[in-house]
Amino acid sequence: MRPNVLKQKLDAGEPTLSTHIHSVWPSVVEAIGHTGLYDYVEFVAEYGPSDLHDFDNLCRAAELYGMGTMCKIDQSLMPYLAQRAIGAGFSSLLFTDTRNMEEVRECIQAARPDHPDHGGHYGVAMRRNSYMGYGGTPEYVDSLGDTVLAFMIEKKGAVDVLEEILSEPGVEMTQWGGADFSMNIGHPREMNHPDVVAAKKKTFELSVKMGIPTRAEIQSADETKEYLDMGVRHFSVGTDISILYSYWRREGEAIVKALQGG
Repeated sequence: MRPNVLKQKLDAGEPTLSTHIHSVWPSVVEAIGHTGLYDYVEFVAEYGPSDLHDFDNLCRAAELYGMGTMCKIDQSLMPYLAQRAIGAGFSSLLFTDTRNMEEVRECIQAARPDHPDHGGHYGVAMRRNSYMGYGGTPEYVDSLGDTVLAFMIEKKGAVDVLEEILSEPGVEMTQWGGADFSMNIGHPREMNHPDVVAAKKKTFELSVKMGIPTRAEIQSADETKEYLDMGVRHFSVGTDISILYSYWRREGEAIVKALQGG
């Protein structure tokens, strides 16, 4: 089976770097791969429109460059999308909107193999991750078990039981979700609200203390220091659509200004 780049790095205690894409154009993944800098690419399926063929093609493009892949799953369709993403070749999943331990365990069960040693619900399936075979081999089970399961900590309920979440076997990475959390507690986009600041600090510091890799989403390298000082070693920088928008706006405004004689 294919090696899981992110799993290998996490197991070795190495830092990781990724970026986000909303586009389903495989050439965007290839462009990221050409840099030779990114360990994996995250497809934000929760936001970007896609079909199951897109899942396959994004994974194919990443594999050409030895990159891992992560799929951010919409919670409302979680079991179905989680299993189809793994079947397409995604080597990690980012679960969203979990509010309690029951929901966390449901995510883990959906992604883990239906095997006594794993206790999951993912059975035999003829998909890309089994090389078009019928699956069900010991190697197939091991590959499913290696899928990295990451969780957004973005609801008050999750923050309240964070220590329990971090103690749950199968929770292998966390990520703070400030926008969702601030909305969930009634202070949308108030990132400096004391309750938001406290929950963010708790998420990163407790994850580091309990030995669970935790990832920070940033927009530039200038933002790394805050997180490095907390012990964070995993980053995801930028999003394709935001990068394009920022470039087009900045350069467009400059050209319009020049044309107006400014």
